[in-house]
Amino acid sequence: MQNKKVFFHDLGLIDYRECWDIQKTYFNATIERKLQNRDLPETEQTPTENHLIFCEHPHVYTLGKSGDETNLLLNDDELKQKHAQFFHINRGGDITYHGPGQLIGYPVFDLDNFTSDIHLFLRLIEQAAIKTLTEYGIYNAVPGGEGHTGVWLDFNTKGKARKILAIGVHTSRWVTMHGFALNVNTDLDYFQNIVPCAIPDKSVTSIQKELGRKIDIEEAKERMKKNLAEVFKFELIEKVPF
Repeated sequence: MQNKKVFFHDLGLIDYRECWDIQKTYFNATIERKLQNRDLPETEQTPTENHLIFCEHPHVYTLGKSGDETNLLLNDDELKQKHAQFFHINRGGDITYHGPGQLIGYPVFDLDNFTSDIHLFLRLIEQAAIKTLTEYGIYNAVPGGEGHTGVWLDFNTKGKARKILAIGVHTSRWVTMHGFALNVNTDLDYFQNIVPCAIPDKSVTSIQKELGRKIDIEEAKERMKKNLAEVFKFELIEKVPF
């Protein structure tokens, strides 16, 4: 029994740890429901929920479970000077930066409701981002492919490849958490303090930088939300924040 409904939560600017705890609450509840359903006849099972969280974070660096801490180029004192936090977390990928002006999306999905293919899940997120960028007149966005998950501009042009969307997820029992970060009006200077995604020869960019003007973040949210619903073919349900 597939549930194609997705509860949407816009949490605004929220501390990373607080949002992480909210994700884990939905994530754990979904896994618990799947385990309960496993022991019940299909007619008595309760559909699992899907949640899509949008937010921004104060300055924070996060490192994936197999990441290399040397890709953070700041010590503890320097982090404090930049008013930034650091977390070693359980998603895939290496190190990245989150901050104000960045559209962060955390899909807490039961993939059994969509596709039991984590690679297709990632490709659909990339597809939604590329559709969003196209709506802004950015036509050179492509998925990076194996080893370069995310969305890039001029990816195949030597010396010009730059990342605009990062993805890093964690799954258990086909339930996802963590997600993507689209640079909208992001302060790109903060990326100078890391080796982004452990790729030293490629840079990062934002919609603002590419277009030369500040972007309405609420407009970007609406476009990305619409495009995610289209590519995943889900019904979005607005829900009061957690």
